[in-house]
Amino acid sequence: MTDWKLKRTAQCRKCPWRVDVDPHDIPNGYCATKHAALASTIATPGELPTPGAPLRVMACHETEDAHCIGWLNHQLGRGNNIALRLSMRSCANADQLRLHGAQHETFEATLPHDADVTP
Repeated sequence: MTDWKLKRTAQCRKCPWRVDVDPHDIPNGYCATKHAALASTIATPGELPTPGAPLRVMACHETEDAHCIGWLNHQLGRGNNIALRLSMRSCANADQLRLHGAQHETFEATLPHDADVTP
């Protein structure tokens, strides 16, 4: 396997996975409906990936072409995303992940409380 690197390793200030972030304060055109659509990036915990299926990832809203570090932490841990875990085995800087503050335990908790959307 060829080693690859994450474009960013530190969680951004306005990451929706942070408990202290109001999703409405997320810059660059935040939209509750688009946020809810990101549910497709959440793996069923422990489910084996379909062979050849692409790995769907949540992108960082702040850094172009980068993984969301809050999402990455969730999916590597509690989310038990097997495909992501396999991919991260060849990530050269995976040991440099840094979070800031308390994190939401579920994707649904990252959605605004006043949003009328369902993932």
